Amino acid sequence: MSPSETQAILSLSLLAAFVDGQKHDRERAEIKRIAEGLSQADGVQLPTLYQDVLMKRVSLASVAGALTSSEARQLAYEMAVCVCDADGVQSVPEQAFLAEARTLLGLDPLSARQFSHDAEAMAAAPLGAPSVAPAPPVPVPAGAAAASPAAAAVDEAELDRAILNASITNGALELLPESLSTMAIIPLQMRLVYRIGQAYGYTLDSGHIKDFLATLGVGLTSQYLEQAGRKLLGGLLGKLGGGLLRGIGNQAVSSGMSFAATYALGQVARRYYAGGRTLSAQTLKDTYASVAREAQGLQGRYLPAMQEQARTLDAGKVLAMVRGG
Repeated sequence: MSPSETQAILSLSLLAAFVDGQKHDRERAEIKRIAEGLSQADGVQLPTLYQDVLMKRVSLASVAGALTSSEARQLAYEMAVCVCDADGVQSVPEQAFLAEARTLLGLDPLSARQFSHDAEAMAAAPLGAPSVAPAPPVPVPAGAAAASPAAAAVDEAELDRAILNASITNGALELLPESLSTMAIIPLQMRLVYRIGQAYGYTLDSGHIKDFLATLGVGLTSQYLEQAGRKLLGGLLGKLGGGLLRGIGNQAVSSGMSFAATYALGQVARRYYAGGRTLSAQTLKDTYASVAREAQGLQGRYLPAMQEQARTLDAGKVLAMVRGG
């Protein structure tokens, strides 16, 4: 894929991120940070693209016109759909944006709508659905959080296994080339928080979990953009078949992002709900940053498990996993 097509795909993704005008300032700041962090890759000036989108210097029509290959047009649409669905089901402005994108990109209406339908199914998946466990439990690392005296009835070892298994699964998803696999990381993280809250006697809804993630500094749209952006710039996103096996070696360097984020999210959620939700917002944010750094050190130990799991997954299995089927 040429740098100009990569740039157009990222521009379309940024247009999708801001189309409904509902992004919180924290999410905007995260998207800007990501744009700056990815600015040196593949000759793409992402900070400039970010400013062009915010200042309305680019349009959907101009971006679509820059995508010349059918593969690039399909990938651009898929990323736009996932951006729209990352923080929940599509709003009316997002639906209109995607309908216009389908037309301008000249995509097959049936296959495009099917992809959008699958993404919507992920976004709307119930938090309490049972997760499909693609791998057996793995040993809990040393230094795991201690049990809270107030939660003596909770099976702490089982929670540790659940957090670690979820982290490995999301690390594996980061290795896959499909757009939907990248998007699946978010609902699986939300389901992990739901399960932890439930273990300590709290029944959570999606709004509460989104607020909890935002307090930690984990944006939904921005997280997808960062994960998918790294894959795209690394040449992995959109590849099929042997592209996965060829790309795993290169992607493994950055695959710790989803592993570390999920592990830190689970451990901080555990401390928060075990302690009766008394931790302050700043304490939650600081603790998340600290645990995420620790989790980055664990990534190398569990990378083989992520790679092995990635080889057993495909888009259909990922969709079933998120839907709990």
